[in-house]
Amino acid sequence: MSMDWETLELHTAQPFGIARWTHSVYPRTFVTFTRDGVSGRGEAAPNAFYGETRGTVEAVLPLLSEALTDPWDWDGLHDRLSARMPHDHPSVKCALEMAGLEWCAVSAGLPVWTLLGLSPTALPRSSFTVSLAELPDMRRQAKEAVAAGQTLLKVKLGTARDTAILEALREEVPDVTLRVDANAAWTRPQAKRMLGVLDAAHVELVEQPLAADDLEGHAELRRLSRVPIVADESLHHVRDVIALSGAFDGVNLKLAKLGGPLRALAALRLARAHGMSVMMGCMIESSLGIAAAAHLAGLCDWADLDGALLLADDPFAGLEWTAGELARPVGPGWGVERR
Repeated sequence: MSMDWETLELHTAQPFGIARWTHSVYPRTFVTFTRDGVSGRGEAAPNAFYGETRGTVEAVLPLLSEALTDPWDWDGLHDRLSARMPHDHPSVKCALEMAGLEWCAVSAGLPVWTLLGLSPTALPRSSFTVSLAELPDMRRQAKEAVAAGQTLLKVKLGTARDTAILEALREEVPDVTLRVDANAAWTRPQAKRMLGVLDAAHVELVEQPLAADDLEGHAELRRLSRVPIVADESLHHVRDVIALSGAFDGVNLKLAKLGGPLRALAALRLARAHGMSVMMGCMIESSLGIAAAAHLAGLCDWADLDGALLLADDPFAGLEWTAGELARPVGPGWGVERR
C-alpha cells in the first residue's frame, strides 16, 4: 500500500476575477493511493477563503493520509480524518476520500456513481463563468462563450458598477440564461437595490449576495426576492445546511470545501430534507475534480462545473462537453485519464 502526491500549478486561460481577488495560477495537489496493483486518485483544490493554501495542504497530507487504511471503510475514513483534524483542511480530506472511492470503484470495475448506487440521470446543464473584469472584457467573455455554444452564463459581480455590468451583458447576449454570483460582496442596501436589476435582466438565481455570516440579512432578502437566493460561502460543513434552510432557497455544494463526495452527498440529502434546491459547484479544478462532482450532479437542480474549461493546462482528459452540456463520466472510477 502506498500514498503519493504532487502539486501542480494550473493556469487559467485568462485572469479569473471575483469580488475578493483575481488570479491566474491555482496550485492543485493530486494524490494517488495504490494497493494490490490498483490505484485511486484525488485532487485537493485549496481556497484561502476556507483557510487552505498550497502550504497547508502539503503540511497536513502526511498526517491525514494515514487515515486511508481500508478504502472500503468509508465511515471509518471520515471518523479518522475528523479525529485528526475536526473542522479544517476540507480539500485534503476531499482528495483522500476521492482516492479511496476510486480505488473501490476500479477494483469493482465500476464508475463511482454506480458504486454509490446513484441513478444514471442526465446532468443538469452547467453554467459557464464570466469572471469579474473591466466591462469591455466581460462583454468579450460573454460573446466568446456564447459563440462557443454556451447557453447558460454565471456572471461574477460584487462591485459598485454591477448594474451597468448586468445591463451590458444582457444587451450583449440577450438570449442566454444568466445567473449572478456576488461572492458575499454586497451590503444589505446594495442587495435590495439590485433585486429590481436582477428581475429586469431575467436572472435565474443569485449566489451569496451578502457576507457569509449574515443569515438574518439573507433571510430578509429572500422574503423580498423573486429570484432564488443560493448559499455558497455560508456553507462550510454538512451541519450548516440546517441553519441555512431558513435563509436561502438553495445551496451550492463543492466537494473541496465539504470534504469530499460522500460529505457532499450527505449535505445534498440534508438539503432535500429541508426543502432546499441544490447546485453542484466547483473550484478552479482539473477534470479529475470536476469528474468527481459530475458523478453526483445528476441528483441536483443546477450545475456549475466549468472549472476545468477555464484552464489552459488541464492535466486530465476524458470529460465530454457538447454545446456547454457535460456528459456523465463513463468507465471505471472517475472516468478521466492523465494526459
